[in-house]
Amino acid sequence: MNEPTWQASPLKRLQVAVIAALGYPLIALLGSTFRWRVGGHERYDAVVAGGRQPILCLWHGRIMAGTVFLKRRGVVVITSQNFDGEWIARIIERFGFGTARGSSSRNAAGALKQMMRELRAGHPTAFTVDGPRGPSGVAKAGAVWLAMASGCPLLPFHIESDRHWTLNSWDRHQIPKPFSRVAFVVGDPLDVPRGLDEQALEAYRVQLEQRLAALRGDALKLLGREA
Repeated sequence: MNEPTWQASPLKRLQVAVIAALGYPLIALLGSTFRWRVGGHERYDAVVAGGRQPILCLWHGRIMAGTVFLKRRGVVVITSQNFDGEWIARIIERFGFGTARGSSSRNAAGALKQMMRELRAGHPTAFTVDGPRGPSGVAKAGAVWLAMASGCPLLPFHIESDRHWTLNSWDRHQIPKPFSRVAFVVGDPLDVPRGLDEQALEAYRVQLEQRLAALRGDALKLLGREA
């Protein structure tokens, strides 16, 4: 496989190294101030106690807070084979995540196969289901396909904070402010039967999307707010 084109530039390689070196301690310091409100975590525990691993599903706009909450659990995620994907991978690996390199546009099949191997090895996986480029709030089919092929359940979760910055990005990325209250809510697991045709897979994709949308209201309720 050819190396990504950005790696040919010494400047880009230096930028990746600097961003990763600064990003990890800054995120770790900020995350240490969060005051968590957790709902539904027993659903995660029940999946693992039943001898399976969860396929965690979240929106792209909650990556930062999700990284803090799920650190040191051995969760494996897909990261893109581009400039942004490289510095993101280096940061999250320091938080104890594993990475499978690929995206919806490059080496997607290879990354999904690696995720399958990780599930079989007993490692949970996670998907930003509307990533890497959106549209925001629209789930893609990769996680659903993996659930069908592996027999492991989809486990949607959502994060909201009472005080945060919202970036001017396609995903309206939310970064909780220091000492904010942050709600982490896990939904019911969603099993996807094996051998589904394209139409049936689409129905499960829509169901996953709807469950993630509904969890926003549950997270806001934990913070004493209305959706």
